[in-house]
Amino acid sequence: MKKFVFLVLLTVLFASCSNYQKVLNKGSVSEQYKMAEQLYNEGKYAKALGLFEKVTPKFRAKPQMQRIQYMVAKANYEVKNYETASYYFNRFISNYPKSSKIEEADFYATQSYYHKSPRYSLDQKDTRKAMAMLQDFLDKYPNSELNVKVNEQYKELSQKLDKKYFEIAKQHYTIEHYTAAITALDNYLADFIGTRFKEEALFYKFKAAYKLALKSVDYKKEKRIRDAQKYFERFNRLYPNSKYTAEAKSDLEKLEQELSKIKPVN
Repeated sequence: MKKFVFLVLLTVLFASCSNYQKVLNKGSVSEQYKMAEQLYNEGKYAKALGLFEKVTPKFRAKPQMQRIQYMVAKANYEVKNYETASYYFNRFISNYPKSSKIEEADFYATQSYYHKSPRYSLDQKDTRKAMAMLQDFLDKYPNSELNVKVNEQYKELSQKLDKKYFEIAKQHYTIEHYTAAITALDNYLADFIGTRFKEEALFYKFKAAYKLALKSVDYKKEKRIRDAQKYFERFNRLYPNSKYTAEAKSDLEKLEQELSKIKPVN
């Protein structure tokens, strides 16, 4: 019985594929359009796109083109062709600004850019573009029901950039470029005022100053120790119960011991 059911399903599938190929290659424009719309509504977007590609040139400047252009954009989005989807959604928005689907098209255009945003360690050009698109959507549709999702995505991408630039600043410390690390962490804290990495950034700024002071020649050591002490004071004032506190206090004691060895200059 199971074998019989399998053979029936296989026959239906083969007939369906055969009919699709027949319409795709030899069907009339109306047959191709009808099947493209049917496949689109069934969620078979890749096949629908093959047929839309055939019929699109025949419908240019015709009323059906508005619907076709939207379906082509949405089908590309559904099969994760985000670059192509964003292109077609933007064309739809430009060509049909009074369409009832304009807000939806704008939303999916932003989503196409959102999905193109790479992991934080890679170049973030697409992330910044996506954030600009999301903000533009919020400005254009302040009362949209989609804004909860858009706001969440904007926050997510903002945090991705935050992590990206924190890791860049921290990298100077990792490779023992301590002066550059202090400058980079200062700039990072100024650019990302509400960062979730503020505690770590202040700690690594102190650590960079601590290591720079210990490696310094004698005539620079006192000033650098006192700078490191100031960085510790700020870190400890803001995060007195930090998981880094014990390590920071131990380093501070070493700095104070070094300071006590420095002879005053007459």
